[in-house]
Amino acid sequence: MQKYISVPYSRVNITEGFWQRRQQVNSRKTVHAIYNRFLETGRFDAFKFTWKPGDPNKPHFFWESDVAKWIEAVAYICHVKKDNELMKIVDDIVDLIEKNQDESGYFNVYFTIVEPENRWKIRTAHELYCAGHLIEAAVAYYEATGKRKFLDLMCKYADHIEKVFMKEKSAKFKTPGHEEIELALVRLYRVTGDRRYLELSRYFVEERGKDDPSQYYSYANAKYSQDHLPVKEQNTAEGHAVRATYLYCAMADLAYEYNDEQLLNCCRNIFDDIVNKKMYITGGIGSSYTESFTIDYDLPNITAYSESCAAVGLSLFAGRMLNIDIDSCYSDVIERIIYNVLLSGVSLDGESFFYENPLEVIPSLLTRDTSTNKQWIHFPAAQRSGVFACSCCPPNILRFISSIGNFIYTHDDSTVFVHQYIASDANFEIRDKNIQIIQQTDYPNNGEIKLLIKGMEGMKLAVRIPYWCESYNIERDNVEIINKPIKGYVYIDCTNNLTTISIKFDMQPKLYEASPKVQDNSGRVALQRGPIVYCLEGIDNGENVRDIAIDRNSNFTVKYDDYFGTCIIEADGYRRDESQYKILYQPLDCACNKKLNQKLKFIPYYAFANRGETEMIVWILVD
Repeated sequence: MQKYISVPYSRVNITEGFWQRRQQVNSRKTVHAIYNRFLETGRFDAFKFTWKPGDPNKPHFFWESDVAKWIEAVAYICHVKKDNELMKIVDDIVDLIEKNQDESGYFNVYFTIVEPENRWKIRTAHELYCAGHLIEAAVAYYEATGKRKFLDLMCKYADHIEKVFMKEKSAKFKTPGHEEIELALVRLYRVTGDRRYLELSRYFVEERGKDDPSQYYSYANAKYSQDHLPVKEQNTAEGHAVRATYLYCAMADLAYEYNDEQLLNCCRNIFDDIVNKKMYITGGIGSSYTESFTIDYDLPNITAYSESCAAVGLSLFAGRMLNIDIDSCYSDVIERIIYNVLLSGVSLDGESFFYENPLEVIPSLLTRDTSTNKQWIHFPAAQRSGVFACSCCPPNILRFISSIGNFIYTHDDSTVFVHQYIASDANFEIRDKNIQIIQQTDYPNNGEIKLLIKGMEGMKLAVRIPYWCESYNIERDNVEIINKPIKGYVYIDCTNNLTTISIKFDMQPKLYEASPKVQDNSGRVALQRGPIVYCLEGIDNGENVRDIAIDRNSNFTVKYDDYFGTCIIEADGYRRDESQYKILYQPLDCACNKKLNQKLKFIPYYAFANRGETEMIVWILVD
């Protein structure tokens, strides 16, 4: 099995442009907005273990995971620029964990002070999920700061989990209802070198699908938690989208560590199933209100759940696949996600969030009286809000943006792969070579990238040709490269110690259609430029955006807009003259059934719902 190594975010400095601006908002505003809300709701105070019945802010069984993801993000932020205030908050939390950790190594607020009698008894209660996120936070904090206390405490917790689940088998369940511990244990193994943690991860993964699920599930079937089949018999994405993608991350990690070709093929099949049958054009997954995959091609727009955490999970899965299977299908999906559904989950100012990410919004539907109809349809919120009760998504987005540098480069001994085009300065080692790659670009505003490469003489650089690009030009030291792509990458020999690679991608806006099997999008198209999917909002285009049609032969005008942080697009379109419709139904060939010309203004999908409540649509009529 061929293996590749990711260049970590810690060796990649984001220098300018789109992602530097997003990281600045992330570190200056988002991290504090989430902290303040967590403080208000009692999430941080819960670590004091002082809550008692009758007190406000009763701890929830997933609160540790919320705080842990916030800590992980702080680690990434502080590695780039030390922030003593943030680090003091984390150090204080770690002290509380040390003070209140059980002698056995166990640590969980809810099952210590609220329901101690149910420790390791309720499969769906997120104990192992919380443990996993605490472990990931501890690893990140250690790598960023060199401080070992948190890491050592979580090693003690992992040792306890190994004893209870793998050795004594004294817990009332074998595998977690919500996956996360599995990938966290692999990460713990990689930082400590203790193979017991890798074996424990494999144990949790391989135990799935072996028991009668009826003893575990009161509200969902076994598919909901990917427990319907042993993992090596799973070849389609099923159940809760976040749980599923976290499991698939662990499967990919284990395939990598154990050279398991069978497990790798399962990962390939599952990934193909997701991106070709169950993924929105924005990269969103999990279309159902149950946060789940449903049947193939079931991708409704107005009721799209598309949880932000699911987008993070799919990105993490794709990133892991790039470590064992170089193919642009994985990096293309990461790009689709990060420029669309990931960023739609947080406002432009970084202080409000979406849990769900629909592809169409009609605010008036939220006002319907459903009191007499129990079978009402759930519509996602039309506006972002501050951190909400179930707060998994805001800190997940926070930690992802903080660590975006993880997704730019991988390498083996002879080749460096460029997966994402982000202005940055990367410094890392391959064998005895010191490598530097300076990426200069205003991507995604335009398709021009310059790569200044030092130290790669005798090696190859492989650059990704994005799925959306039909024509491009690549030059090495001002000489055109005509090599054909291999699995989406053009391989370029670096013949000198100093090499300059210039890339130009054609970024003309394009109209996309969906498979005819996606019934919601029949007769409709989506507008995309480069990696960015666009939408229409009522605030720019008037009410009833569903009735707007774009002229398929329209000339597009592309303009940079500072408010949105990238380009907007103007195009020619039409709508019906609503004033002529005096009755509810009339003949198609009615003389009054005329079209009105209209200039359309498209904004990036990720930027919708930032200017007040208004209609929004991605898939529009075409004429």
